[in-house]
Amino acid sequence: MKEFTIKEIQELVDDLIQTMNGYWPPLAMLASVTEELGELAREINALEKIKIKKSSEIKKNIGEELADLLFSIICISNFYKIDINSEFKQVMEKYQKRDKNRFLN
Repeated sequence: MKEFTIKEIQELVDDLIQTMNGYWPPLAMLASVTEELGELAREINALEKIKIKKSSEIKKNIGEELADLLFSIICISNFYKIDINSEFKQVMEKYQKRDKNRFLN
């Protein structure tokens, strides 16, 4: 599979969601973000041996959990018609300016 731009990812997600009766209500999508973030935290805790999983629990991939979280975030951005690429550029400029000398030793 080819690599995608953020815009292409937003379009792919939208195309899929449109075949599934549209987006969930915003608070349901936010709950999905929270759920996926919790699953990511669980995997990181297990990987870092902070909280070992039970032998009956399925081992998941951190990359997969990150992608699930991204999917949920993209759903919210699409629902509100937010161009993540444009917003991300602004965020990077903010961090670069604000934190320019912040972490230098």
